[in-house]
Amino acid sequence: MYRLFYDHVLTRVDAEKAHLFGVGAFRWGGWAFRLARSVNLTRQPSYRVQAMGIDFPGRVGLAAGMDKNAEAVVGLAAAGFAFVEIGTVTAQGQPGNDKPRSWRERDVRGLRNRMGFNNDGADAVAARLARLRRTRAGNEVVLGVNIGKTKVTPADEAAEDYAYSARALARYADYLVVNVSSPNTPGLRDLQSTEALRPILAAVRQAADESTTTRVPLLVKIAPDLADEDVDSVADLALELGLDGIIATNTTIAHERGEGGLSGPPVHARALEVVSRLRERAGEQLTIIGVGGIDSLADGRAMVAAGARLVQVYTGFVYNGPGWVAKLNASLGDEG
Repeated sequence: MYRLFYDHVLTRVDAEKAHLFGVGAFRWGGWAFRLARSVNLTRQPSYRVQAMGIDFPGRVGLAAGMDKNAEAVVGLAAAGFAFVEIGTVTAQGQPGNDKPRSWRERDVRGLRNRMGFNNDGADAVAARLARLRRTRAGNEVVLGVNIGKTKVTPADEAAEDYAYSARALARYADYLVVNVSSPNTPGLRDLQSTEALRPILAAVRQAADESTTTRVPLLVKIAPDLADEDVDSVADLALELGLDGIIATNTTIAHERGEGGLSGPPVHARALEVVSRLRERAGEQLTIIGVGGIDSLADGRAMVAAGARLVQVYTGFVYNGPGWVAKLNASLGDEG
């Protein structure tokens, strides 16, 4: 039924408007997904995964980018995700890049965007998360918070910009992610160099520790377009600084389809390579969350086999729908 709705309704709507419609549906229709879970249509898996000191109720989570402002967390969790990552959130609210900025690439079952971290800002999202965590359903969700740099912040002030968001948001997060890999904020990917990344991660770690009573796991999200030696360098830095994990990978700019980052199956092969390389470099000292082009049960199994302890989906969710998420989560119970 979802495939018919997607093919004959959603694809006739502008991609960004369809995205907003989807977020609204999960925000206001969360009760329907909770009902669906109660009759096993979007059930959570029976297995659990331990990672970063967190008890995850399954292996498959939602990647950042869909629920940028933490508006639909409960509904998305009820749709079958074992954990939900919101954001990317920046210190200051910002409108993002000019429209159009989101496209479907249906021939490869991909999505392309140059959104530019459009979001309400750290303080507004923190207030929303505070309300969420005061509810029973909201408090039960394993929640990741993904933070990025405000567009107008100069690169030499990036560390404090990220730290501001960490201070505001860490207390509501089960884990925190530093995003330096979106291709849609000018200069952001330059922050993946170890010289630029080290002070950012150190500042975020300190800010999170100062604003919480318990230690919140910290991860960094990297691009698939990094050279192998740079992937190794990020892994080495993560180990040096005592990070908890790495999310691999973000969207790719290695395409000829226009502006922005491409997600979906075209990213999958490189994402597997990066995950495998990180696992080989870091052993079991880091939690690797694999994301990129997971569009089938076989893709999910391949990501776990490559070394991912957890996986995330977004584009596959858009194309396949909530029922697919539950099936994917159930299928990965015996993997890894």
